[in-house]
Amino acid sequence: MSGSGTTAGDDPLQTAVWRLRSRGCWTDAAALLTPHATDPAAALERAGLLVERCLFTAEGWAEAEDALRTAEAVAGNDEERGGAACERGRLAYASTRLGVRDRADEARAALGRAAALLSPTSPRRPLLDFRRGLVAEHIADSPQAARAAYLRAHAGAAAQEDTLLLSFTWLHQAGLALREGELAEARHGFGESLRIREELGYLIGTAPALAALADCEPEPEASRLRAEAGRLFRLLGGVPVWLAGQLTASVPSQTPSPPNAPEPEPAA
Repeated sequence: MSGSGTTAGDDPLQTAVWRLRSRGCWTDAAALLTPHATDPAAALERAGLLVERCLFTAEGWAEAEDALRTAEAVAGNDEERGGAACERGRLAYASTRLGVRDRADEARAALGRAAALLSPTSPRRPLLDFRRGLVAEHIADSPQAARAAYLRAHAGAAAQEDTLLLSFTWLHQAGLALREGELAEARHGFGESLRIREELGYLIGTAPALAALADCEPEPEASRLRAEAGRLFRLLGGVPVWLAGQLTASVPSQTPSPPNAPEPEPAA
């Protein structure tokens, strides 16, 4: 479900789900899929929406767990079971990263299980690589392993023309570049991420991309970008919640340090 939902071949249900999701209306989007919850693909998509809500709001953990259990129960083959394991790993990562409860071991185990279940040619592989990169970067503190995983995810997303996932791989590779003081590379990656999100209408992810780009731009452009990020943040009701600290922090422009806030991955 990491695609935009805007291509000509998408059905009305998927288009409606995307429009709600892109504006942060995850509960409403999940409700559209509830009548189809016995279908493995719909159950997994619904779980992904509710896990993504946890990442952006730090709320709704019980509902996400229930949806995940449903997706795991109706999965009928290794591809479906691997997709459910990938979502469970993401939920455990979110809980750990947001400081709700340390579930780092569960995140690693679930993503490892997904890697064992999904075939090398599975369309879910790029997303799995991306999520393993998140764990490597933010839990294991292994930027080299994270970079390798992001590069694999980036190549896979490009091959599948998954533009939303590309916006995340661009952003996280840029974050590593900024961490290493590579300002030109960071600026390019953050800019590409922002461009894609604006083109897709992914409003809920636009403010984080604006704020990230501001961290490697000189003044007065940095202040302009942060002001625009703040406007969108308020428009969307203070979501993502973790962005508030980044927007209020005084971050000197062109300082080679990583963004302060966790960036959520796509709910595919």
